[in-house]
Amino acid sequence: MADPSPKQVVNGSVAIQTVALSRQFGTLTAVNSLDLSVPSGALFGLLGPNGAGKSTLIKMLITLLPPSGGTAVVAGCDIRHEAKEVRRRIGYVPQLLSADGGLTGRENLGLFAKLYGIPRRQRAQRVDQVLAVMKLDDVAHTLVQRYSGGMIRRLEIGQSLLHEPRVLFLDEPTVGLDPLARQAVWERLQTLRDEYGLTLFMTTHDMEEADRLCETVAIMNHGRVVAMGAPAELKARVREGASLGDVFAHFSGESLEQDGDYRGIRGTRRTASRLG
Repeated sequence: MADPSPKQVVNGSVAIQTVALSRQFGTLTAVNSLDLSVPSGALFGLLGPNGAGKSTLIKMLITLLPPSGGTAVVAGCDIRHEAKEVRRRIGYVPQLLSADGGLTGRENLGLFAKLYGIPRRQRAQRVDQVLAVMKLDDVAHTLVQRYSGGMIRRLEIGQSLLHEPRVLFLDEPTVGLDPLARQAVWERLQTLRDEYGLTLFMTTHDMEEADRLCETVAIMNHGRVVAMGAPAELKARVREGASLGDVFAHFSGESLEQDGDYRGIRGTRRTASRLG
């Protein structure tokens, strides 16, 4: 059967649409014929245990990894045939540190503006706008190595906004942050969605974060989405008084305490350490 045509899945009200999207690594199927739809302007959370296929899915959606089958349209462009244009229309905030501690916040943003190919005459204005949106104006000329963890994360999100993407992908946006820093990042993400209409697609293991931020969450396991809906709806499906952690355990078959192996825990702790 031929892969679906991009014309079959493009919809102006949909920011991300996958149709039978799959990825194999030898005999291992990491993502299994996945159908998923994320509305424009949504704050969407992807949950699942390590090895569920979340990272593979995101890598395909941001065009870092070609699919083995199926297709997806992101911000109106097909990931197979219009990968360059997809990258122009999205932002990506990885877990790994992307800001240079030896530069100021403004210098970091200026460097990323250059890398994104923003015309020289527009760079200063764009940097000023991002500093204001992320509430980093007062530390713009401070070395990033002196920033708190929350400030670093806001700067990294700001870096991904310089080219004015339509869809922003975030991988564990608040891992390792203290409660106050997490709250500050949450506020900025909600502002991006509410005031700028940006679509946010985030992975997280923080059930409170998913419950408070996301209108819709999807739980992925063994390469498939096993449950999707509003947090309140999913909790009601499990039982009265259920938490999102209960939902996670119910649909994934794993508790939050069981999730993760030595390698995954080591990576998370490294990230937490660099965020202070």
